[in-house]
Amino acid sequence: MSSTQQANTSRSFSTEAFAFVQALAKEMTDGKIRIPQFPDLAVRLRRILADENSDTARIAKVASADPAMVAQLLQIANSVAFNVSGTRITQLNSAIARIGISNVRTASLVYAMAQLRNAPSLQPIRKPLSELWQRNVKVAAMSMVIARRWTCVNPDKALLAGLMHGMGRVYILTRAVNHPALFADVECYQQIVRDWNIPIAKAVLESWDIAPDIVKAVEHHEKVDRPGAGSPDLTDVLNIANLLVSFHADPAVLDIHLHETTASKRMGLTPQTCRSVLKEAAGELASLRQALGG
Repeated sequence: MSSTQQANTSRSFSTEAFAFVQALAKEMTDGKIRIPQFPDLAVRLRRILADENSDTARIAKVASADPAMVAQLLQIANSVAFNVSGTRITQLNSAIARIGISNVRTASLVYAMAQLRNAPSLQPIRKPLSELWQRNVKVAAMSMVIARRWTCVNPDKALLAGLMHGMGRVYILTRAVNHPALFADVECYQQIVRDWNIPIAKAVLESWDIAPDIVKAVEHHEKVDRPGAGSPDLTDVLNIANLLVSFHADPAVLDIHLHETTASKRMGLTPQTCRSVLKEAAGELASLRQALGG
């Protein structure tokens, strides 16, 4: 956040809200961005996945420490999006081989969020945390469908970017649980989220060693007027997925946003093509959301 933003914050926020924002700023400066109650297994898997020498057997050994993690990997592997042949598998190694290393990271994030939502210390925010995750899942599923149907962007990366795009909001919410007075002033809390969601999300992803193009997509996915021509990229995919999830129920508003968004021009999208593909992909989207816990 810039010095001007901090000055505006100090004038408009309560003492507690400003202290909370200062704490966020210090955590970012000190490199201490850690989501509370994040399960150890997810952290261990993240480290294993960051090692380019890791193989399926090593990943499976770590993942098998918790049946819930195993179940999550099998559920994703047997979803419509990954089980093209319709052949169900029951072995962990086979599940990892089918979905690929990239989607093991996705599965570990889904597993971690399920654990977070059930953490006793986070029970006061269980409902909004679940709602945040459900939206992340919708954007992730939409991102994968968009990448497959309209671009040459890697669909697996699009899926992970969609799940990651709201991690700033998740982090802020899990930190705010210790400051219940913040929730009493909805406008104040929403301003904190607007100001800090993107920089916090970027810091979280960088601390997890997420690929730079995913970090870039999350950082810029709300910019509707990104300049440039040529092939659409991951940021474009995330931008359109976010729009479709936000406004699919209001076609008139969606049409306006698509018209104003440069990503839709790079993809050659029209409101009609969007509605047609959403209808065709309804089953795939539903299967993905279910597999991702949304």
